[in-house]
Amino acid sequence: MQSPIIIGSTVILPGQRITIDLPVAKLYTHTNITLAVHVIHGKKPGPRLFVTSTIHGDELNGVEIIRRLIKRKNISRLHGTLIVIPTVNSFGFIHRDRYLPDRRDLNRSFPGSEHGSLASRLADLLLKKILSQCTHGIDLHTGSNHRFNLPQIRACLDDAETARLAEAFGAPVMIHSRLRDGSLRETVADLNIPVLLYEAGEAFRFDELSIRTGLRGIIAVMRAIDMLPRGSKEEQRTTVFRADTSKWVRAPISGMVTKIIPVGKSVKKGDFLGLISDPFGENEQAIYAPLAGLIVGRLELPLVYQGDALFHIALVDGNIFGNQIVADLVSDLGQEDFWPQLQ
Repeated sequence: MQSPIIIGSTVILPGQRITIDLPVAKLYTHTNITLAVHVIHGKKPGPRLFVTSTIHGDELNGVEIIRRLIKRKNISRLHGTLIVIPTVNSFGFIHRDRYLPDRRDLNRSFPGSEHGSLASRLADLLLKKILSQCTHGIDLHTGSNHRFNLPQIRACLDDAETARLAEAFGAPVMIHSRLRDGSLRETVADLNIPVLLYEAGEAFRFDELSIRTGLRGIIAVMRAIDMLPRGSKEEQRTTVFRADTSKWVRAPISGMVTKIIPVGKSVKKGDFLGLISDPFGENEQAIYAPLAGLIVGRLELPLVYQGDALFHIALVDGNIFGNQIVADLVSDLGQEDFWPQLQ
């Protein structure tokens, strides 16, 4: 039997499942805003895993991933503790905004301060009350500003345990990504806690492929760290490709983008990616891949200015053929209707 844990002023006993509201601030209407934390504290000892979503208020896929995760029948029989926060940035979530009311990016505000800005205070609360108590972490994100991301893990792959968990997650691509100043990932890594950042889909949109890949990935990580029992037989898994670097291809001129290459397709240097033209078609310029790799992100909005980031190409290890990534992922997840049946 493992020991109780304390979050805020709440004591959670082994075998208990509870939602805790940690006070954050008040709206100017005197309405309280809290950090809602759902805790599943297993009866048997084991790792403590946090799963966070909506650090940016417009990134919705993670909310649905967490909802499905905690509804799984076997989740209450886990070893250790699962701590999930579906809406970290409640302010942005309510107002359909990426940032907090002080216009700060929460993911550049860590480790924070209890006497700082609103973003800094929220970061401080999250770090002291939740993250510092955990042994592992997964932070869920999507693309932003009309950008769609292929399901991918970004992590410090130089760390052996982090790399092991990144591969276990099973997203088609894992990208070695440097730690950004002020990010949740940097702060947690400084505590020697392995942490994965999952990127998939687009802001303000549910994408079923991204949701199901993320849900399956979290379950796989929980099995890899012995929080859940492993399956009786080896599951079919998508091949995971590693990339140590990536590059954005930017618009050479302003205009409208057409004939664009899909996300998940491999390209060779010099391959055609798309065409930019003005509304009259008098000024056109083709865009070609400056290097070989895999398209892991793409701007979905066809209206662009010169210098806008259009295509994100990852330099992956191994050979990928055509649209193999997406085809394999869909096949691996199953051919049934992607939208879950209503109960």
